[in-house]
Amino acid sequence: MTRIFETPLYPYQRSADQDAAVPVRHPAIVVGAGPVGLAAAIDLAMHDVPVVVLDDNDKVSFGSRAICFSKRALEILDRLGVDPAMVDKGVTWNLGKVFFGERQVYEFNLLPEAGHKRPAFINLQQYYLEQYLVERVNRLAAEGKAIEIRGRNRVTAVSPADHHLALTVDTPDGPYDVEADWLIACDGANSPIRAMLGLDFVGRIFEDNFLIADVRMDAEFPTERWFWFDPPFNKGQSALLHKQPDGVWRIDLQLGWNIDKEKEKQPENVIPRLKAMLGEDVQFELEWVSIYTFQCRRMESFRHGRVLFAGDAAHQVSPFGARGANSGIQDTDNLVWKLKLVMDGAAPESLLDTYDAERLHGADENILNSSRSTDFITPKSDTSRLFRNAVLDLAEKFEFARPLVNSGRLSVPCAYDASALNGPDAEGLPARTRPGTPVPDAPVGGDWLTDMVGGRFQLLTIDVGAAERMEVDGVRVERLALSATDDPGGMLAERFLGGASGAVYLLRPDQHVAARWTAFDESAVAAAVRTALGRA
Repeated sequence: MTRIFETPLYPYQRSADQDAAVPVRHPAIVVGAGPVGLAAAIDLAMHDVPVVVLDDNDKVSFGSRAICFSKRALEILDRLGVDPAMVDKGVTWNLGKVFFGERQVYEFNLLPEAGHKRPAFINLQQYYLEQYLVERVNRLAAEGKAIEIRGRNRVTAVSPADHHLALTVDTPDGPYDVEADWLIACDGANSPIRAMLGLDFVGRIFEDNFLIADVRMDAEFPTERWFWFDPPFNKGQSALLHKQPDGVWRIDLQLGWNIDKEKEKQPENVIPRLKAMLGEDVQFELEWVSIYTFQCRRMESFRHGRVLFAGDAAHQVSPFGARGANSGIQDTDNLVWKLKLVMDGAAPESLLDTYDAERLHGADENILNSSRSTDFITPKSDTSRLFRNAVLDLAEKFEFARPLVNSGRLSVPCAYDASALNGPDAEGLPARTRPGTPVPDAPVGGDWLTDMVGGRFQLLTIDVGAAERMEVDGVRVERLALSATDDPGGMLAERFLGGASGAVYLLRPDQHVAARWTAFDESAVAAAVRTALGRA
């Protein structure tokens, strides 16, 4: 059986750039055709920015790699026009369970409230996500958008020049030179672009290793996240189980620090570990095996002139918590609208510094949570282990102890509370929709709010009169007029009004709240737009 990661989806083809007499200049080049790079390219094309994606591969990723995609990432992918069949293909889950030894100590629901289009998470192999993204690229190209993926095009040199970047790209037909006004580096944790510019990570590497295995089998486990501390099949260590589509299950087993990684990846060593967990009678097939080491690191800055780093090229966290790919998709969501405004001359170039500031905040938040998870999962002293085990024992019977259990704080939307782009905040409105937060979803008539916002500046009004449209320094702001009566269930009012009779929200193109009021004031809105453009 040929699997998707064995088939070239963007095979090498000679481009016109390779035969040009002088290097061709492109407005934007993205390096890396993983989920983050493809999301960036799609967003650029939807903003009418011509974009070329360069990747040294011609296929989607081998192995499932990232599998847990959060509600916020799914909302962003909806905005990018990715086929909804992607969510249908995934395994939906909200519930997780934590075990200590053979005992379940508690369970949690990541999305207990109703009124959301998307679940807390879906599990989907990364290669499927990449396939859906490539198909979206192809649809945009067929619609006439200037977007292309060049497979087996490996960037070997990057040099800053006057108002652009010079690149050398190697191909099966030999090297060629090309130029870019802007370069977005999404080329992974071992980023060659980062190395070419002499840049590195700062942070921690934890002294522990985990076996990660994708196993194809028929099993009766429910579609939940199961995490074990000190299970009988992996004494003194931890384990994780997730269901994926196509009868594939993700299993993570903690191994410890002083191991022979290559030896541990061999089937003769992996299979006995899995049989100890699953039982001798369970029939399974290994699809993919890897060893990873916990790392919580990031670059000191994500912007270096005209080179912008995103995803694993900019930051790394441990897999527990599903913060890697989800954070990378939020990176591009934050970056592209700002880059578009700068390229159009509608915002100063310094607006890109707020990408650095806001996403550094997001990375630090992820690193903090991931580090705490790692310290709880892998105690570094006997005292820490005694504390950890006591918390797990208490959590079985006492609710107060459950928030202390940390099997991986799962990805949540990032709020930019201290952003320089935030405008005024009105008293009396709900905290969950304060400036800097992404808009929470809510049912609106027969539609969903997150499907109605994003991609441009908008003025969301709820039971308040306002101008239908505004133009501020050449930037158009469109009104979305709603009423609390559009949602008889009261979720729209609860999430956006609180006790107020009406509200006005200025929304950024990335669906984050820029400012809010309880009444419309055109001059106040215009000032908040200028603040959100980095002109304050």
